[in-house]
Amino acid sequence: MPRYLSLRIRARAPDAPALTPASLADGCRRFTPLAAPDAPDGAMLDIAGSAHLFGGEAALADNIEQRLARRGYQARAALADTPEAAWALARFGAARAAPPGADEKALRRLFGPLPIAALRLAPETVYGLSQTGLKRIDDLLMRPRAPVAARFGAAVFARLDGLMGRAKSPISPRFEAPPYLVERRFAEPLSQRDSIERVIGALAGDLSRLLERHGEGARRLEACLFRVDGLTRRIAIAASRPLRDPAAITRLFRERITALSAQNEDPLESAYGFDLVRLAATAAERLDAGAPCLPEAPADARGPSSAPSGRLLPARGGEKGNPPKDNPPEDMAALVDKLGARLGLRRVLRFQFNDTHIPEFAVTAVAAASRLSPQKRGGGEESPARPLRLFERPEPVEALAEVPDGPPRRFRWRRVIHEVAAIEGPERIAPEWWKAHAGALTRDYFRVEDGEGRRFWLFREGLYETGTARPRWFLHGLFA
Repeated sequence: MPRYLSLRIRARAPDAPALTPASLADGCRRFTPLAAPDAPDGAMLDIAGSAHLFGGEAALADNIEQRLARRGYQARAALADTPEAAWALARFGAARAAPPGADEKALRRLFGPLPIAALRLAPETVYGLSQTGLKRIDDLLMRPRAPVAARFGAAVFARLDGLMGRAKSPISPRFEAPPYLVERRFAEPLSQRDSIERVIGALAGDLSRLLERHGEGARRLEACLFRVDGLTRRIAIAASRPLRDPAAITRLFRERITALSAQNEDPLESAYGFDLVRLAATAAERLDAGAPCLPEAPADARGPSSAPSGRLLPARGGEKGNPPKDNPPEDMAALVDKLGARLGLRRVLRFQFNDTHIPEFAVTAVAAASRLSPQKRGGGEESPARPLRLFERPEPVEALAEVPDGPPRRFRWRRVIHEVAAIEGPERIAPEWWKAHAGALTRDYFRVEDGEGRRFWLFREGLYETGTARPRWFLHGLFA
């Protein structure tokens, strides 16, 4: 059965630091992962599975109140089977707790004398009910529902049913409970970075055994460090594949801590020390033995990229007959994870083939940790060669051909005239008819080599008489 603790706070000391419901809920996560902000002055905790770790419900409530008192706040905690009942007791009740599993008669004796405001209704609704003589919960319990609901809305009895245990309403934790969680508490707070990293490594071992028992690996992990003064530090990492190797997990957290420290955001800086360290796998996936951790790029992958990175863009492959070498998947995954811990996985990209034959859209950059596997281009070994580098945008050139629809014999690019010594082509690429390409024209691509051995990828945009009256020439990329 769920058991809720409602917490109401107010500043007792004038110099008490600012405490928002969100930060209060974060601090209360040392007692339970299911802690929700309760604006404007409290938090709501589901303590059904954690109260016994602190000596029972009463001891847990005392612990919370004492910690907040040391920070300059006056707190009142109350316990009940529903959030509505716990909220009402924390703010209006004389008793601190409602008996677990109490029947309606006992709840009526407990809540009946409370004012209507204990239902947490809008101020205008509370005022309207009081004007009709309904000032206590007992007054409302004795009235028929239909007339009251017709005048003041169904929310009145929805709150009343929650208060009396007739209905169950969930809370919205600030962070969802993770599928796997391990923690360690310390009588003497930790303040040294080396000690904290060793604790994270030990927790990684505990978490690894837990994941192995269920045949899963972690894709996202979070270390929560709870300071003695109630503040919480969180360090999150992500992996490109399901991970449960304790050494690898520890390395990623060390990389992340180093990266945050370099940004003047040291998460381990603490003048008070940490008395609780918690490690959670916030996302886990099935991990099959021997499965590749990161998809390998196809050896014959060729194609340009549309990702902007300067004047020239790296392509996925090399020229025909010189395919790029692939890194082993394990090594590549480890590299992606290491860079992701330093920079963030969203900044570590790899190339992904798109289902299109338009050169500038054939390849796009996606997150390296994405589960999308690269698609093979059709054509196998007969796929046409592509330049090692493409321009971000094709550059116009002045070309001279022997016949209007023939290959170029001479062209001017960036004020330099190039005499064509060898030509291969054309390769005709037409606009995709199933997509809307306003003004798109058919292209004839040529691989050309000038007298000095430099190789270019030129295309003529448009067909004489059918496509456009005056086709234009462009330089799209350079071969090595």
